[in-house]
Amino acid sequence: MFRTGVQNTTDVAVIGGGLAGMATALRLQAAGVATVVLEAHGHAGGCAGYWRHKGFSFDVGATTLVDFEPGGVGGELLESVGLPPVTGERLPGYEAWLPDRRVRLHRDPDRWHAERLRAFADDPAHREFWALLDRISTAFWRATREGIRMPLRTPADVLHDLRVVGLRDLPLARHLAGTVGGALHRCGVAGDVALRGLLAMLVEDTVHSGVDRAPLINGALGVTMRGAGLIRHEGGMHGFWRTVVGHYRELGGDLRTGTRVSRVDKAEGGYRIVGPRGMLHARRVVFAIPAPAIPAIAPALRVTPRLRPYLRRDRDRYGGAVVVFLGVPESEVDGREFTHHQLLQDYGTPLGDGNNMFISVSAAGDEVSAPVGHRAVMISTHSALRDWEGLTEDEYQQRKKELGERLVSYAHRVYPCLGDRAVVFDIGTPRTYGRFAGRPYGGVGGAHLRRDNANQFAIPHDLGGRGVWLVGDNTWPGLGTVACALASRLVAAGILRETRIS
Repeated sequence: MFRTGVQNTTDVAVIGGGLAGMATALRLQAAGVATVVLEAHGHAGGCAGYWRHKGFSFDVGATTLVDFEPGGVGGELLESVGLPPVTGERLPGYEAWLPDRRVRLHRDPDRWHAERLRAFADDPAHREFWALLDRISTAFWRATREGIRMPLRTPADVLHDLRVVGLRDLPLARHLAGTVGGALHRCGVAGDVALRGLLAMLVEDTVHSGVDRAPLINGALGVTMRGAGLIRHEGGMHGFWRTVVGHYRELGGDLRTGTRVSRVDKAEGGYRIVGPRGMLHARRVVFAIPAPAIPAIAPALRVTPRLRPYLRRDRDRYGGAVVVFLGVPESEVDGREFTHHQLLQDYGTPLGDGNNMFISVSAAGDEVSAPVGHRAVMISTHSALRDWEGLTEDEYQQRKKELGERLVSYAHRVYPCLGDRAVVFDIGTPRTYGRFAGRPYGGVGGAHLRRDNANQFAIPHDLGGRGVWLVGDNTWPGLGTVACALASRLVAAGILRETRIS
């Protein structure tokens, strides 16, 4: 970490160069606060990162940016730090392949309104359910873009949220106690197996929870995510990070990759961060790593005892992912209107391991993602962490191979020849995420959201007291690119308030 000729004192040290960490550093650097980002991996990105192989660039987690157009949460991030709007493929939506029907999840609200009534039922009960989701999502997408704060910690937070939610929509706050499953029952549509199956896929991907446990407000935002706008950056996440990191460095920011922090201690005037090549002194520190990883490197900080009750609560609520990376001739993925698809194989089988999987295909002509005449394909599914624990190396390789082949076979519903002439065929598992992304237990995203750990019960960003901040998918509002962008806004604002007071 110590380098000759490099300043080893900074205003803010950000530990973790994923989206939340880099976005926080960008905001602070643009505001004139000196930052250093310490990233253990070889490049920035974390679970919104990328992997390059044989001329292909594959997204390893997030494949799209949510709400990154002007006026959105991500759009506000770009504008506030001086970055131009995202260039890339603005998805018109994507296609959900249910066992007995296909549903086009259009971005356009009028087309989506007509499609959902066509695909399920056009009756008063279904209309009531969709109207409820629309009211909730419209109000809270607006509040999210206004920078709503959670969990409420001070009277100033309460006044701020009252203003951004507004008196007209304030009654919708009662739904903080509700679940998606509860809304289905209340509206009389819980018996619609296909509707329940679609919602199950969408809430698992956005809040990592089941229909009956998913908090209603969070679930409503996840179900309507396409309406907020999905963009696949030109060059995928590789292209996105090339732009972001370049701009961060132009602002004077210092990104140090290959720097795994081993300890953080309180020191005179701030904090001492120890890495493989020495020490860095920072007046403030931002942990942008998974919450379960913090106690091991910061045992002496106040954050550790305050964090432990949250970690005990959420210990068994983490999930893993398996991703198949395919580099294929373009002919294997031609002929589809959409480049993104979500598949459910069986209504009666638990989700995961292919029963709910997402296919993302790079755009035609995107030569950062794939060589000329080829496309990069990512197939992802959730997988229980316990199923990957205690395996011998032979058992692990066999499970990895079988699940990878299963995902490709399921993908043949959409692309019948997919993988026949693959240039690249590789598979990432929870062990991969544990090794390369430093994810405890190999889990991805934050803890599965339920009513008792979401919103007002989420891990606070300022849990460590003055000078120590948390940001990322383990804090409110949770996982995903839009959530990390919002969290970075709240943390950066908190640090700027702190610096003005000191």
